[in-house]
Amino acid sequence: MSIKKIHILFLAAGLFLLTGCGFYSHTGASVDGKTFSVGYINNVASIVMPTFSQTLTERFKTKFINETTLKLAQENADIRFSGKIINYSTAPVAVQGNQTNASNRLTVTIEITYENTKDSKKNFTQQFTNFIDFSASENFTSIESDLVNKISDILVQDVFNKAFIDW
Repeated sequence: MSIKKIHILFLAAGLFLLTGCGFYSHTGASVDGKTFSVGYINNVASIVMPTFSQTLTERFKTKFINETTLKLAQENADIRFSGKIINYSTAPVAVQGNQTNASNRLTVTIEITYENTKDSKKNFTQQFTNFIDFSASENFTSIESDLVNKISDILVQDVFNKAFIDW
């Protein structure tokens, strides 16, 4: 058998193994279905940023479209995400020697329900919390939108890892 035929045989075997064991994305995510849906992430926190629910919901959709083989569906999806924002708060985290605040922290907690219609053993409802620190000298209102975008990306990655990479 020639070297060229051996290379083709190994390539074909490798492709067969990748497609034979489910669906995999370039991120290493293992995906059980073909479609997904994301319900609107409601904000039930005591402090409400008006656009945060929409931002977070759209970040979920974009992440799953870009990093899995799943297609967005409005109903009857194989994989379903829903949830709510349950905490949105700021607090000082670093005090300088002169007793003034050096930095603040935006902390967000979301509760996400993941339903896998192909394998119910993978279903979960879990809280995810993360934070971003920012300088106390900055006007929070002027940087809030940027901070929300950053923390949304972090939280969506946390949920993605739990749902598809099994961290």
